[in-house]
Amino acid sequence: MVGEGVLLECLANPEVEQVLAINRKPCGVTHPKLTEIIHDQFYDLSAIESQLTNYNACYFCLGVSSVGMKEEAYRRVTYDLTLGVAQLLSRLNPDMVFCYVTGAGTDSTELGKSMWARVKGKTENDLLKLPFRKAFMFRPGYMHPTKGAKNTQKYYRALSWLYPALRRLFPKHVITLKELGRAMIHSVNTDYPKSVLEVQDIIQLAKK
Repeated sequence: MVGEGVLLECLANPEVEQVLAINRKPCGVTHPKLTEIIHDQFYDLSAIESQLTNYNACYFCLGVSSVGMKEEAYRRVTYDLTLGVAQLLSRLNPDMVFCYVTGAGTDSTELGKSMWARVKGKTENDLLKLPFRKAFMFRPGYMHPTKGAKNTQKYYRALSWLYPALRRLFPKHVITLKELGRAMIHSVNTDYPKSVLEVQDIIQLAKK
């Protein structure tokens, strides 16, 4: 859902010249700016490595819920996969801006009781150590889906009618996928002073 929302914003924005999407299955979107690679081995990108050069941004939107998962399995998907991709991209594109969609409540100390928050915190911390030109950790809360998107989760679809009230009542916890996508686009050419972006930072960066 998040990846589709960010993709649609990139395709609609005239500042974005070209988009490469790497998916396990076709995303169902066609556009003159879009190139899609179908690749089901995200832990090993060597077969497509030659196609990953000359890009100045990566919007990493892959993630899973920790519900029902043990820490080892969650860490493999959340930390190992993300750092593996990021390390490769930092080597191929040192001038790249890396944007990682993490989550509100992530534990930067890596010491808290919440398993998912610790793993996300370590992922953020180690991403920020890589030699990218810039890296941003996006911590959205509730994300209002983009109208017409095909991959909106049932949970978000069911709550979408409440969005105006949620935005007024919880302004520090509610954004739209449009704002997330726009903030990622603007992060490439904006010297935003923070690397870890909470909801209000994302909203501010989306307006620049």
